[in-house]
Amino acid sequence: MADTVLCEVADDGVALLTLNRPDRLNAWTYEMQLTLFDLLQSCADDERVRVIVVTGAGRGFCPGADMNDLSALSSGDDAVDARASRTDTRPITFAMSIPKPVIAAINGACAGLGLAFALTCDIRFCAENAKLTTAFSRRGLIAEHGTSWILPRLVGPAHALDLLISGRVFRGSEAAELGLVNRAVEDELVLDFALEYARDVAANVSPASMATIKLQVYEALSRPLIDALDHANLLMLESFSKPDFAEGVQSFVEKRPPAFPALAAAASSPQ
Repeated sequence: MADTVLCEVADDGVALLTLNRPDRLNAWTYEMQLTLFDLLQSCADDERVRVIVVTGAGRGFCPGADMNDLSALSSGDDAVDARASRTDTRPITFAMSIPKPVIAAINGACAGLGLAFALTCDIRFCAENAKLTTAFSRRGLIAEHGTSWILPRLVGPAHALDLLISGRVFRGSEAAELGLVNRAVEDELVLDFALEYARDVAANVSPASMATIKLQVYEALSRPLIDALDHANLLMLESFSKPDFAEGVQSFVEKRPPAFPALAAAASSPQ
């Protein structure tokens, strides 16, 4: 099971998680999900880790659920789904609850459940020629795993309905134009680009600030503006007395890299 996702934690504070079923373009299985979520939690608890990058081994990122599992479900055998409900309650949005930035480096084919997971990552970089599709409607399914909530917030309702209803294939370059991914880069450079971005953030940004900002953004999606403003004002007052603020100002004045303290281990909250 452990080999379905690889984990490397570098000295620069970046953890690289690699979906590792290249012979199946990293098709999603329940075992892969368990391992991935366990590793995300491990990275959340590891004080060495400041930023997490997720990518796929070989030519694909993740083309969705493994067809063997889908075939079993379509034939009336719901053992896979039943097994998941009995032993793991973490939703597909689990990455959103990790108090550290999770970056998807979409290196190739990304569809269905694979795309749903990528959408729950905080930042997405994509190979410009990667093929993406929601795919659900072409399998007789609905907008699964929160995509009907996430997609309209990224690309607007009209584009979200286009992608979800048609299930059409689109390239990474269009995904960037729509705002579904942050940037499309040359195919062979997407992982290097994501890692370079992650290293810069890990070296220069306060882990406590990142954790708070991530929580602010996701909570504010369901808050009125005035409530979000009041909450931000309270958090800002609190931050003035924290060591990260003192270090941020002092390192700027002294023209040196900041030495922010690591984020203390904390359990993730469910989304």
